[in-house]
Amino acid sequence: MKILHAISSIDPRHGGTSEAVVQLSREAIRHGHEIEIASIDDPSGAWIREFPLPLHALGPGKTAFQYSGKFQAWLQENIPRFDAVVSHALWQWTGVAVRTACGGHHPYFVFPHGMLDPYFDQFPLKRLKKSFFWPWADRRVLRDARAIFFTSEEERLGAHRSFPSLRGNDVIAPLGIDEPPAFTPAMEAAFAEKLPGLEGRRYLLFLGRIHLKKGCDLLLRAWSQLAAAHPELCLVMAGPDQTGWTSELQTITRERVFWPGMLTGDAKWGALHGAEAFVLPSHQENFGIAVAEALACATPVLISKKVNIWREIVAAGGGFAQDDTDSGTSALLHDFLALDPAAKTALRRSARQCFENHFRLSSAAELLHNHIARLIS
Repeated sequence: MKILHAISSIDPRHGGTSEAVVQLSREAIRHGHEIEIASIDDPSGAWIREFPLPLHALGPGKTAFQYSGKFQAWLQENIPRFDAVVSHALWQWTGVAVRTACGGHHPYFVFPHGMLDPYFDQFPLKRLKKSFFWPWADRRVLRDARAIFFTSEEERLGAHRSFPSLRGNDVIAPLGIDEPPAFTPAMEAAFAEKLPGLEGRRYLLFLGRIHLKKGCDLLLRAWSQLAAAHPELCLVMAGPDQTGWTSELQTITRERVFWPGMLTGDAKWGALHGAEAFVLPSHQENFGIAVAEALACATPVLISKKVNIWREIVAAGGGFAQDDTDSGTSALLHDFLALDPAAKTALRRSARQCFENHFRLSSAAELLHNHIARLIS
């Protein structure tokens, strides 16, 4: 099949959604599909030159809605070349442009990527914006899609709670990740170079955006209560800070907390392979690519129940899950740190098995493309 992925931005700095599109596209190409990506990114971006897939950067977009007439015109001209279009995420021009260009006769699909989650209802300004766009824009985008791809049943149920008027063909299409590179001493060295003060000590790892949604403050408050009782352990808070929150977070505790910024390549894999556990007390996480990456590295995960894949992880014994609260996050750390060495070793084995059973990219991509082939036939 020849498939077009449409997305507002594929910039790697934007995290989960862009990374999911890249990984699905690579896997599809490996299996003989033809893949192109159309985005509303500024074509002058420095990262564009190194992007590893066929990309049409048709921005920059205007306003937060990311309107781009160039993007619309390109879709109108080029969509007939593709068997199907997959539009990623909501609340921006991308989905409206895809629906308009497909014109009711060319098949398209939508991945909401968690953007219908009830979590966002607590922000009045966001809810107001969505209530304006919903009737004339995204409700129609979803209604007219050949299918809405939810990555889990948890996401699907949450979407219908948040938007009772949602109508469409709901299909579960889990995401997955590729097999990570095998551990090498070079990974350990690359991570050590980023954090020389860590000096080979044991650590818990947060790896993601430094953002309110990720529950960073919950983790730091829980750590401040437990750090004194575990002097052999450190906390690494790794990730880009796009909102300038780090200085405020550092006032919660500086007790053996390291802030290396965004980790990539060998340094990232070294951090994941070497961690005692991966911690993400997020308030909303549709899939959590970093969670799956930790599991693939046989690193147990300590997550909130707002990470939509928590049920699969807990059932497989790959980690623990609690509420996204101060008490829940403290319980996550306490329960893990109370384990004896044998139990932690068993947890690492279960984490790896959880990845193999549930979150392999090859299985997820095969299911997705089977869905698409079935629904356009």
